[in-house]
Amino acid sequence: MTDAPQVYDTAVIGGGPAGLTAAIALAETGAKTALLARRAPYADNRTTALLGASTDLLERLDVWRRCKDQAAALQTMRLVDDTGRLIRAPEVRFSSDEIDLDQFGFNIDNRSLMAALEQRAAELSGLTRFDDEAETIHPEHADVSIRTGRGESLAARLVIGADGRQSLSREAAGIAVKRRDLHQSALTFNIGHTHPHKNISTEFHTPHGPCVFVPLPGNRCSVVWVSAPKQAERLMALGDDELSDAAEKQSHSILGRVQVEPGRNVFPLAIESPRQFAKDRVALVGESAHVLPPIGAQGLNMGLRDAADIADIVGQAMSIGEDPGSPQVLARYQSARRTDVLSRTFTIDIANRSLLSDFLPIQSLRAAGLHLIGSIGPLRRLAMREGLAPSWRRVS
Repeated sequence: MTDAPQVYDTAVIGGGPAGLTAAIALAETGAKTALLARRAPYADNRTTALLGASTDLLERLDVWRRCKDQAAALQTMRLVDDTGRLIRAPEVRFSSDEIDLDQFGFNIDNRSLMAALEQRAAELSGLTRFDDEAETIHPEHADVSIRTGRGESLAARLVIGADGRQSLSREAAGIAVKRRDLHQSALTFNIGHTHPHKNISTEFHTPHGPCVFVPLPGNRCSVVWVSAPKQAERLMALGDDELSDAAEKQSHSILGRVQVEPGRNVFPLAIESPRQFAKDRVALVGESAHVLPPIGAQGLNMGLRDAADIADIVGQAMSIGEDPGSPQVLARYQSARRTDVLSRTFTIDIANRSLLSDFLPIQSLRAAGLHLIGSIGPLRRLAMREGLAPSWRRVS
């Protein structure tokens, strides 16, 4: 005789920021929720630029107050053409006060964000934590059976796959993914500097990708430097003083003297899109559902919108007695996420391709487009609002 596995309304597989946010949001709807993810210190010193709707969500979930003191406001965003090409775009500056906002959002180190999410998750009585990983996931007619690495069994009417690029949840649901290698890599590190950043994020566009300096509290910034893979590896191998000099040169010394802080990471860039966002009692969030290059601060912000949407849809379904893993509920999630994810992916891909292109007509179109955005107020304000959140999600 063996005990029947505990059955939950929802089970979240994966404990990154999107997964934790989904688990908290689902538990707050009243759904009996399991979170299957190992507790581990965040592995590196990367940061995230959280745009307005993301901080609003974290505030509603009682997370933001726990980490906002570790964040820097993003009030101005500059785009600077540093390609050195014959045809170059004019500088474009976006200011949050132009659309009546104190800031576009906040830049925060992921360690602080994760600590706040973990703290809030631990307080919720409707959220059961399994400090383990999923070993097998089997969608069945009435629920999804899950077996952990330590041999525990549980079941859920709906599984939220927040388990990243190599998603076991996605594989279990039979959802195919389309992947395209961008032949670019991103080097990430943090710096201290002698001049104040004045809450201005500056993105230098180079022939191999953007290099962005994003404010952190104090005279500090996070740096995301996108380049060709060999160049990224060369920069990664530099000593601290040499990388400091390289970063200062790339920033054109706008931040004064630069000093690299300990810790750096390099990772290859790709675009990944699943054929579906939900199938067979599995819904995907975060990097299980979309992988983008770090352009326009869209990746995690989209992941948090995934979390918000699945929680809203599940909460509404359960309030009228619907099965949260039913095809009808999954179809609503598919509909809610499809346009947002596909439109953002397309826009970022086109922006990246146009920057990398050596074809003069493409360079001319890019320069003309940025000139129009920079010089026409209503168009610039529309670009700012759409960059923060899709217009169809905003309530007037």
